Amino acid sequence: MSRIVVVGAGLGGLAASALLAHAGHDVTLLESRETVGGKSRRLDVGGERIDTGPSLVTFPGVWERLLRLLDSGPRPITGVADLELERLPEVGRYYYDGEDVTLPVPPEHPWYPAWKRFSDLHAPLADDATALLVADPLDRSSLPALRRLLAVYGRRLSTTAYLDSLDWMPEGLREIIAIHTLNAGVSPARTPALYASMPAIMAASGVWVPRGGVYEIVRALQRLAEAAGVDIRTGAAVTRIDRGRVTTTDAAYPADMVVSGLDADRLDALLGRGRTRRSSQTLSCSAVAIYGVLQAPLPEDTSAHSVILPTKPAALYRSLAAGDEPADTMAFVNHYRAGEIYPNDRSTLGVLLTSPADGAEYSLEHPFVRREVDRISRTMGLDAPLTDAMTDVVVLDPRYFGTFGEPHGALYGTARPLWMSGPFHRPAQHDFRSPWLWRVGASVHPGGGIPAVLGGAMMTVSKLLAKHPA
Repeated sequence: MSRIVVVGAGLGGLAASALLAHAGHDVTLLESRETVGGKSRRLDVGGERIDTGPSLVTFPGVWERLLRLLDSGPRPITGVADLELERLPEVGRYYYDGEDVTLPVPPEHPWYPAWKRFSDLHAPLADDATALLVADPLDRSSLPALRRLLAVYGRRLSTTAYLDSLDWMPEGLREIIAIHTLNAGVSPARTPALYASMPAIMAASGVWVPRGGVYEIVRALQRLAEAAGVDIRTGAAVTRIDRGRVTTTDAAYPADMVVSGLDADRLDALLGRGRTRRSSQTLSCSAVAIYGVLQAPLPEDTSAHSVILPTKPAALYRSLAAGDEPADTMAFVNHYRAGEIYPNDRSTLGVLLTSPADGAEYSLEHPFVRREVDRISRTMGLDAPLTDAMTDVVVLDPRYFGTFGEPHGALYGTARPLWMSGPFHRPAQHDFRSPWLWRVGASVHPGGGIPAVLGGAMMTVSKLLAKHPA
């Protein structure tokens, strides 16, 4: 048995600590805040429950895989998870260039033939994509899945290159599929072709929200970690990480190994490496998130999850890479009616604006925010700005995200070249220079949201246990 200290109780840290303790190691989990969850948090807005951070669960097979691991051996613990996933009726409604369409595209829409052709090719890749989310792509067991994927993409290895080769696909549908790569924080030119398959896979396997809200995943992971025997210490701000010891503001914890769930730059600072951002570095995107309680629900035909594309997606990608304010942006609008998913008496709304990681502070009166809220509201066919219908409002921005993540608020840290993206990301989960140090979390395995973070934790723990069985 080894003494393992996990630093950071986000989704990755919670999952890793549960898996390591369930395998028989002595695990302590340190979190600087009084509550766990990392970028996934729960707010009380006007007396109603609103969850921040990830807003949907995709690839439910990843969650099921985690539960199977925790159900193995002589001490199964998955009964404490008690999580009920509810499938939404559609991936979402998309608005682009005067068109609006749901995914999956309905048969009566002009894009349906192209969508069906695309979906018939990519939806069957769900199991292969799930396999690569939970296992190292360089592992021999991953080779069959990689072969099947490469048989589809050929030499067109980026999302942009692959989609541009589909000359039969309508331009609007191509842009809707391509913009999903911003879930990894970067443009489609910087992501593997695998990301092109994601919309078809999500349409086939569904997008889900836990009954009670997305933060219920955090609570389920906390229960699993506690049942596995993890010693969770909240309010424990780490000030230094050394080989053999993790120091907080009021204690020191001996450690044979350390697992970091922190963003890469924050880990470097605690290791005394003090890396600073060079002007030539490209950061993944940030966000301006507006959460509010509605006086009345939006019109009956409003989707639970809407995506409003920018006028010129390519211009948005360039602006984000340069760290400049875009002319217009991609926005998510998440609308939950009273009692549907959350146990709220009133409907709630989240308006999430993709923004550059500039570390800036934004308010409802900021010109960019006002301009985008007006544009989004018009695009959705509303008579007044969405924010006018809110009685209570909370705004989270790059400065907020920078207080506990990458210093400039980048949601996934530094954007890497194509060959270092997704599961090949750097910094790696483990390297020979620091054999006692392991990494999990969004800055290590970005993209795919919750399943990628959980899958990345499973990859890291698998490698760790192979070297250090309990």
